[in-house]
Order: sequence, then structure tokens, then C-alpha cells
Amino acid sequence: MTDLHFMSASQAAAAIAARKLSPAELVQALLQRIERLDPKLNVFIQLDAEAALAAAQAAENEIIAGRSRGALHGVPVGIKDIIDVAGLPTTCHSKILEGNIARQDAVCVARLRQAGAIVLGKLSTHEFAIGGPSLDLPWPPARNPWNPDHHPGGSSSGSGAGVAAGLFPMALGSDTGGSVRNPASCCGIVGMKPTYGLVSRRGVFPLSFTLDHVGPMTRSVADNVLMLEAIAGHDPLDPGSAPSGPGRYSERLERGVRGLRVGFVRHFHEKDMTADPEMTAALEQVASTLQKDGADLRDVTLPALGAFRDVNRVILQSEAWAVHARWLRERPGDYGRLARRRLMSGAFMSAGDYVEAQRLRTAMIAHIEEVLRGVDVLLCASSMEPACRIDRPEDVERTYPRQARTPFNVTGHPAIAMMAGLSSGGLPLSVQFVGRYFDEATLYQVARAWELAARTDSQHPPILH
Repeated sequence: MTDLHFMSASQAAAAIAARKLSPAELVQALLQRIERLDPKLNVFIQLDAEAALAAAQAAENEIIAGRSRGALHGVPVGIKDIIDVAGLPTTCHSKILEGNIARQDAVCVARLRQAGAIVLGKLSTHEFAIGGPSLDLPWPPARNPWNPDHHPGGSSSGSGAGVAAGLFPMALGSDTGGSVRNPASCCGIVGMKPTYGLVSRRGVFPLSFTLDHVGPMTRSVADNVLMLEAIAGHDPLDPGSAPSGPGRYSERLERGVRGLRVGFVRHFHEKDMTADPEMTAALEQVASTLQKDGADLRDVTLPALGAFRDVNRVILQSEAWAVHARWLRERPGDYGRLARRRLMSGAFMSAGDYVEAQRLRTAMIAHIEEVLRGVDVLLCASSMEPACRIDRPEDVERTYPRQARTPFNVTGHPAIAMMAGLSSGGLPLSVQFVGRYFDEATLYQVARAWELAARTDSQHPPILH
């Protein structure tokens, strides 16, 4: 067993079940890699090495005794630090919550443990999942493993960087305006924002009650399926949880795209917001590959990106202000500059602004639902350009809104982002697929067809081999 750090979760689980790999051996190998690389990447806020090794030994003993907890038995996972892990701090990467110890696991973490996963620790994020990469916080920002001088995307930045770097095969992130799919796009991995309400958010610090999603981040589509199958399902104590049981998302994984109708939202990156030429070429390559494999490709039109952006901004900032108003009044200096500025803007939203945004949101949902009656999946841009340098705040500020992810937080449709190729500068390019409510299986089917054609799951940051 060589290169354990780039072994997929699926491969690791199978090898552990067959007693060809020890969970303790896997965790130890990853801890050694973390010790070597994390000082350059700043992925972890808190590594829980001792508990992870103890859990790995317990998992190994269970296998020896002929018992398995589930599909992820013995497989390590990293957790974004807005998600509770019992006994560890949930800091949200902020001085505001330093020393805030979680009393119990978030539901999504508990379900991963029930499936046999081993928690390695808590991962870097943007402050409260809204500030950008900041140097005025208690912990440094995570960096992109393809080039540590570049931004890994956010706000699930440690999750994306750590998965891509081979520090763990899977991670949990959250997505309110693209925060699972942005680091997936920047770091060349697979990030799924499931249907709104499919995954419980209980135990996850809120940013925006009606836009927040929790999603899996992995290096392969098959691993992403395993994670979502573990964490999906109704939670009666989460008011936003959908009354649906967990799905079986792997059933059509290898069926290909022949006969599937794929709607290409070209105007997002051609008219609404002009993409980098290399990103445009990569999207065309994805589209032509799926068409050659038998997909029925057709252009479709959605509301303009700017309209989605405005609705998302009003709802997010209004709801985030409701969460943070007291701390912003009492402890404004304990926020980093970026998060404080972005959160404070919610104080100036009126009730009328919020109601009008929700009214427009309903119309946008109806529009996309109508389009999805004529196609099975949407194909569109995720990011409009590769990751910028992290040490140029003006570039981060300019490029952060150059994306097509927020529409699907507004509407709640499932969306998956993944690698579409590499730029001339050696940074990941990306594509996004969007599906009908609770039809993650079809999204995975299309994503797997592209992964198989382009072998994106075998491409790793070269400087880390």
C-alpha cells in the first residue's frame, strides 16, 4: 500500500474491510503527511491526532472481530470549523468563539461516525463562513495546494485544500453562496451542494437560515456519493430539513450520459459575466465530450446572474445580521475586518428589501423548474477564472463574485462542482452541473461520465507528490 494519502475513501474502505489495510496505518500515514505539509497550507485549526488514532485502533479491532459500522468504516474525514464535533472547539475561525467547546456532534458528523468515519480534526474556514482570507484572525488562512501563493476558495477553504493535498480523503463543508463549490473549483476536487434540506444543519453555526447547505467534498465522484449517502436524511429537529429519506445515489453511477438531456447555460459565462478564455474553452470541452458520449446537448436560458446575485445578497445579509447583531454591537473589534464589513451591511437592509427578495426568489425557482422540465441536468460555469493569488486582497475582492454558484443557493437545487482541466498556469479549471430537487443521482451520473472521460480523479497537485 503506497501513496496512502491519495487513496480514495472507497478504496480505503474496501481495503480495510478486506483486512488488507489497517485503519491505524492509514491514519498514521495521514498524520505524518499533515505534519509535513500543513505548516505550508494551514488546513487545520485543531488536529485531534490522539483521538483519531484511538478511533482507528477501535475500528481495526471491530474489523478483526468481524464487525463493520458501515460504508466508511475506518476512513478519515476533516470537518469545517463551523460544524460541531463533540469535545472540540467550534471557533468559526473567529476570536468571537475562541474556546467554544461543542457538547455534541452535529447531526452530519454523528451520521459520518455511524457509518464508521474517523474525525481527524477541525478545518480552516473564512470567518463565520463570510469573511475572505484574512490575516487579522487568530489562525492564518488556508492556501491552495496547487500553488500555495494562491487562494484555495472559500469559505470551506481548509476542506478543499486538505482533500486536494491528500491530508484526508473527504471533508464536510457548508455552502451559502457557493462555499463548498468554490474551494472544489479552486482546488480541483468534487464538491456537492445537495438539495436544500437534504442534509441536516443542526449543530452547524448558521450564516443564512434559508440559504445554508451542508455538503461533501472529495477527490472522486464515487467518494462523494458515499459521503452523501451517509449524511443525508430527514432531521425533525432542523426546521429546514426536508421530509425525505436518504437516497441511493450510486445506482446509476456508471450508466453514462447517453440519452440524457443536458441544458448548457452559456449566457452565464458569455454574456452575464465574461469568463477567462481558458475557462470558456474548458466548459466547451466538457459539453462536447458529453455530447460525443451520447448526451442531447441544448442551450437554455435562466434569469441573469446579476439578478440572482442581488437576491442572494439581500437574503444572506439580512439573515446574517439577525445572527450577528448582538456581537456586532457589543464586540465589533473582535471580528476581522472583512467579516465585520460584510456582516454590518445587513443592518441597512429593510424589511421591504427582504420581502421583495423572497418574492423574486419564488419567481426564479419557478423559472428553473420550468427549464428542468425540458432537460435532465444543467451545465454551467462555477468560477469564471482560476484561483487568484491570496496575497493580493484587491484580486480576491475582484474575483470572488465572478462565479455562477449563488443562483442555486437562491433556488435550493442540487449543484456539483468539479475539475474541468488545468489552466496554462497549472491551476484547476472547473465546471458545474445542476439538477432537479432530490435528483442527486442524475448529477452524480453526469459528473462520473465526465470524470471517467477526463480522469479528473487521478490529477493531483504535482508539488505534493
